[in-house]
Amino acid sequence: MTSPAEPGGAAADFRPTHVVPQEGLPAWEAPDVSRPTSPLDPLLPVQLLSRRGEWGQILCSNGWSAWVDGRLLVSVPQPPPTAGAAPPERAEDPRPLLARSADALERYRRAAGELASGRADAEAFRRSVRGLRAGVVLDGESVWLYDEAGGRWLYGDGSGLATYAVDAEPGAGPGDPDAPDAPDAPDGHEPTRIADAPGPGPGKR
Repeated sequence: MTSPAEPGGAAADFRPTHVVPQEGLPAWEAPDVSRPTSPLDPLLPVQLLSRRGEWGQILCSNGWSAWVDGRLLVSVPQPPPTAGAAPPERAEDPRPLLARSADALERYRRAAGELASGRADAEAFRRSVRGLRAGVVLDGESVWLYDEAGGRWLYGDGSGLATYAVDAEPGAGPGDPDAPDAPDAPDGHEPTRIADAPGPGPGKR
């Protein structure tokens, strides 16, 4: 099997849909973190073949295929679709995640108010906010939102969202690509990894 950096049989139908972020990407033979393979070079064009939860199966121009953290791939512009083709991939709509974040913050505000006023004790407060998670950073037109379901931070400028950072490696699922998705990884995994972000980090200009 050739690696991304080695010549090999070119994939006849290779059509790049993404590039590897500028710091490169680790890769695996299967959607299983115990089976690493050759890492991908920075800014390498790849074709995303399929997704399985946080995992993405990619194809390189030489026919080499691997699994990567699909959340970190950077989309490349695609030409307008032909008649009957699927619409191009769009940046994620920020409104649903903004609404969920606002709901979580409001629930926390109400619980904190109950505690401060003496209408609830510390134990009742802990019960009412258990499992509640939200992350929002606003700076003018820029917003960073935490997506708990995807284990990632997203950056947006009001028109759409793109992955900025992820909590950990993609979920360690079974080696069989046809197996069901693995459960979300528990807390305490490796630190957040910064993607090739479309905007500045919080507090940076």
